[in-house]
Amino acid sequence: MLSRTLTLITRRSDIGFSLTAVGIVALLVIPLPPLFLDVLLSLNLAVTFMVFLLTVYVKRPLDFSVFPSLLLLVTLFRLSLNVASTRLILLHAYAGRVIQAFGHFVVGGNYVVGIIVFLILVVINFIVITRGATRISEVAARFTLDSMPGKQMSVDADLNAGLITEEQARRRRLEIEKQADFYGAMDGASRFVRGDAIAAIIILLVNIIGGLAIGILQHHMSPQKALHTYTLLTVGDGMVSQIPALIISTAAGIIITRSSSESHLPVDFTRQIFSQPKAIAIVAFLLFLFALLPGLPKLPLFLLAFLAAGVYYTVSQSEKEKKEEEKVEKELPEKKESVEELLRIDPLEVEIGYGLIPLVDTSQGGDILERITLIRRQLALELGIVVPPVRVRDNIQLEPGCYRIKIRGEEVAQGQLMVRHYLAMDTGMVEKPLKGIKTKDPAFGLPAIWIKEE
Repeated sequence: MLSRTLTLITRRSDIGFSLTAVGIVALLVIPLPPLFLDVLLSLNLAVTFMVFLLTVYVKRPLDFSVFPSLLLLVTLFRLSLNVASTRLILLHAYAGRVIQAFGHFVVGGNYVVGIIVFLILVVINFIVITRGATRISEVAARFTLDSMPGKQMSVDADLNAGLITEEQARRRRLEIEKQADFYGAMDGASRFVRGDAIAAIIILLVNIIGGLAIGILQHHMSPQKALHTYTLLTVGDGMVSQIPALIISTAAGIIITRSSSESHLPVDFTRQIFSQPKAIAIVAFLLFLFALLPGLPKLPLFLLAFLAAGVYYTVSQSEKEKKEEEKVEKELPEKKESVEELLRIDPLEVEIGYGLIPLVDTSQGGDILERITLIRRQLALELGIVVPPVRVRDNIQLEPGCYRIKIRGEEVAQGQLMVRHYLAMDTGMVEKPLKGIKTKDPAFGLPAIWIKEE
């Protein structure tokens, strides 16, 4: 039953997404009751934590490629809730239990403390996290776009060399395009977070000024009571929106700075942090020294020092055991090669003498391997014949300019090549004989002459 429900939701995800987007926009104009606003604010917190945890557990940024679009929707949803809560605060001086709890419990019912804490959160979000994430997005997008031609050429080179198939090359090109689109989208999406931080300050000022005016002029409150009532609600509204905004900004920074890995962030973090036990030992020693200084609290410093020392001991013992296991593995007798591997025969094989090595060595300008790959590809495309990989190796038992072709280990052809010479064939239409070394064309058996390159 549950799997059937999930399948139905997946199939109708386009309808649900459209209704969600329309509902977010509708929040800007439709008045909400306080109870419904509490539900939506709780939903905002749940979505925020879900997005943050997804960015922590993805192994590659492209595994969460919808993050830029999701960032826009979450930001718009949060601003819509700000509009709905502002409407309730100014009309009824009450915006639900969630905002009231943040105003009384989180900041202790003191609106001055609440304003200070709110401004600190905005500064952290706007100046520290958002600005850093924006800069990283710009650099990542620029570097990704600059490296695209090189990556495309690398894929083409691997394809021409026969290292990958057409399907693998297509997937690699698609991944390169997705990577460029993702970082380009993140470069623009980071502006949403930055604008959200600015909007939070403006909303705070508007709510306080508007609340004072409405409380004093319409509800005939004293200035002190109006300031306390509306400012406390405004601070609660700001806190309940800024905490998710701060978490979303952190998630954006994590996914931008995340490099592709075989494991998720907590595993990489733990493995790399504890990879240097000496650093942990130095930290434990420094904490112990700080604990001995007069005036500093000794209990927490001693506890942290002993905790760091315990971590150092555990990591050191783990590394010691790992080294002992590696030592034991090295001392074990080497595994004997199987007879099947020794008797394995290549389908196609070309043996060359040492004088023909420059034709194969790419550092000396040799392109035989590339030509073989192009011929195999041409036969596959034009005739539909998949030629097995051709193994080329040198054989010192052959003459320097000799080559030998084998199929399943059996010799089928042999010939001579002269490096830095051209082979001129006599097709029966020769007008003037050429000077050179006489031979026969190995393909057609026609008379031919080796002519020097000069």
